[in-house]
Amino acid sequence: MILLGLDPGLRFTGWGLISHEGQKSQFIACGTITTKKDGSGLAKRLVHIYDELQRVLMDFDPIEAAVEETFSNVNAKTTLMLGQARAVSLLVPALKGIEVSEYSANQIKKTVSGSGHAGKEQMMRMVKMLLPKAKFNNDHEADALAVALCHAHNRAHNKMLAG
Repeated sequence: MILLGLDPGLRFTGWGLISHEGQKSQFIACGTITTKKDGSGLAKRLVHIYDELQRVLMDFDPIEAAVEETFSNVNAKTTLMLGQARAVSLLVPALKGIEVSEYSANQIKKTVSGSGHAGKEQMMRMVKMLLPKAKFNNDHEADALAVALCHAHNRAHNKMLAG
C-alpha cells in the first residue's frame, strides 16, 4: 500500500511517499512544494499548495495520508499562516476520499528515532537508515518521509482504537 506523509508549511510543504507491506517500508518519491512571499497574496500561495498536492495524489494514488500536527509558535500570525497551509494539506487528500491521520512532532520523532526530542540531523539519518533508497533534498522532504514512516508504524494500532 502507498502512504503519503506531509510536512505542511506556507513556504515549504514537504511530501513523501512510501510503500508499506507487513513490516517493510520502501521509498517511492518525495518533493517540496515551494511558495514565495512575492506579493501575490496568501490565497494564491494556498492554491499553489492545493494544486501541487492534487498532482501528487493523481501521480501516485496513495491509499492513506498523514500530516504533522502544528505546534504553537510565539508569533500568532505565523501560527495562523502555518495552520492555513496545514488545512490545505488535510483537505486535499480528504476530498479524494483518502483517510488522513495526524501525528505530533514528538510522536513522529519517537516512532522514527526512538527519542521524542531528536534533532533534524538525527531524524534525517534515521529516515535514510529506514529507507536506504530515499533521495531527499532537504529536511522538509525527510520530515514528510518520517511522517509516512510514523503512520506506517502506527496505522494498525489506530485502526484497532477506531473500532
